[in-house]
Amino acid sequence: MNRHERRAAAKRAKADLKSVPLAVDYALCEVVFGHMQSGRYLEAQLCCHKALEASPEHPELLHLMALVCLNAGQLDHAVEWASRAIGTLPKASYLTTLGAALLRLERPEEAVQAFEKAVQLKPDDADLWRHRGNALFKAGRSGEALPCFQRAAELNPVDADSAYRAGVLLKEEGRLPEALVYLDRSADAQPDHAPIFATRGFIRAGLKRYEQAIGDYEQAIRLDPTHAQACSNLGNALRALGNPEGALAWYDRSLAIRPEIGSATNRAQVLTELGRFHEAGEAYRYAIGIDPQSSPLVWNLALFQLLLGDFEAGWRGREARWNIPELAKGYPNISTSMWIGEEPVAGKTVAVFQDEGAGDAIHFVRYVPMLAEHGARVILVVDQELCPLLSGLSGVSHCLPRTKAAALPPFDLHIAIDSLPLAFGTRFNSIPLGKDYLPPLDAQRVQAWEDRLGPHEKLRVGLVWSGSRTHDNDRNRSMPLRLLSALLDVDALFVSLQKNPRIEDAETLRERKEIVDHTALLTDFAETAALVSCLDLVITVDTSVAHLAGALGRPTWILLPYVPDWRWLLGREDSPWYPTVRLFRQTEPRDYESVIERVRRDLSALAEKWKRKDNRG
Repeated sequence: MNRHERRAAAKRAKADLKSVPLAVDYALCEVVFGHMQSGRYLEAQLCCHKALEASPEHPELLHLMALVCLNAGQLDHAVEWASRAIGTLPKASYLTTLGAALLRLERPEEAVQAFEKAVQLKPDDADLWRHRGNALFKAGRSGEALPCFQRAAELNPVDADSAYRAGVLLKEEGRLPEALVYLDRSADAQPDHAPIFATRGFIRAGLKRYEQAIGDYEQAIRLDPTHAQACSNLGNALRALGNPEGALAWYDRSLAIRPEIGSATNRAQVLTELGRFHEAGEAYRYAIGIDPQSSPLVWNLALFQLLLGDFEAGWRGREARWNIPELAKGYPNISTSMWIGEEPVAGKTVAVFQDEGAGDAIHFVRYVPMLAEHGARVILVVDQELCPLLSGLSGVSHCLPRTKAAALPPFDLHIAIDSLPLAFGTRFNSIPLGKDYLPPLDAQRVQAWEDRLGPHEKLRVGLVWSGSRTHDNDRNRSMPLRLLSALLDVDALFVSLQKNPRIEDAETLRERKEIVDHTALLTDFAETAALVSCLDLVITVDTSVAHLAGALGRPTWILLPYVPDWRWLLGREDSPWYPTVRLFRQTEPRDYESVIERVRRDLSALAEKWKRKDNRG
């Protein structure tokens, strides 16, 4: 109970006292209140004792003594006196004092019982519902606390605290639109409380309302310039809007206020995004100094190390993902041992599980035949749409969808497909051959796509311009289809490989008749692979199709953001992972126009070369 609540409780008790005929001089009780409100608790207690001599079982005097003890920090005595008052006359105000004392004694379950009885006596009292919610929350029963705060906010629309607490609990449950309603009410009722705006900013950012989130964070910082988390979150919002320079300034300010691992990691990441790699390395070292055991930090540092070509440290650091719930949630809970290359596998059955996206699975499935060559019997567990493509992979005894991971045949060991490079000790100079390692394609499927595409009279070019919206770096790696329109006057047959185009891209696709679109028939990766095998070139952003085309050994041009995913490394036009891949990198952040211009120039030359070759044939 804070100072405001204690004084409010004292005033309520005083009002109650006035309404009850006493067998003692009322002026004496006035003196008690005066002493208590001035912090002279011993004098207040002496006065109470004197009053109680005249009326030893008077419930209001017993409660008054409980309030004095509560304010004096004599919590055990407060419980004793409040309990005596309740034993004489159960009353909501007495139960409130008892509950407050029990909470401060770290006895939340007993406090819950006291506040529940108080609410039963006065079910329309908003304060009692708030107190009950606080007790339930401190007892670890936040799911039960939430409706209490909601009820308190309904009974008292200007109760900013209850609305705020309801909003926070709804946020923690992932119910962001509902949380926003309560945070709006809380902000209206208490516009000078920084945590309200900081929390509302977080919720708005979670709903991708970044501009509004920025306004909230700025207001929180105006109200509390030392709010380090609001500074850091403001940086996150600016970064999400494509302003890494602005984000960096707020990460710096956050760290100046309070060095925290989240802001330090974000600072290192944004320096990487800006291509300031030396400074990023220093920032990671600084972050490690704050908390060397932080799994998110170790994970992000590993990606940075891989980007720079330090495979030994990078593979090892990526294993930190098992301690990061949002990264580990897709991996099954298995009691058998995880294999990471430290024991022989000859004669053993090893289950290999896809643990990240389809592109990663295609990228690293090259290791599965190597695992079989070491004598293992391999069960491969991947996305359903990958099964038709990978079921014939060398060394695989079973290829099953992840939806059936709970009903696999018995196995001795398991490993995540993304951990295979670690298990095989891959270094830059020992990357397994990345060409034609996928199973042979079904000839009938390939012929069906040849028939759909018709006579091969022009260079056939497949196009992919965007990936999943949920990808962390989607704002940098994807582009609108209209940017590729500059390629369409090249004398070639363009074929869409883009599954689930975005609304604006679907409209562009309907308008641009130069692009053949049979993507409705691409029901799985085996179908996509069959179509890709009929093309002369695939031009794609960094998506699973890039890996598929590279793994099939097809000429593939990958359009990369200024700072790409780690596997494409830095400063090179080729890829050690896929010998038929050519990389087109942005020279400035978020500048795909110049990339498209270079692609168009080289594509024109390739189309002309293909045409001359075809004519000679």
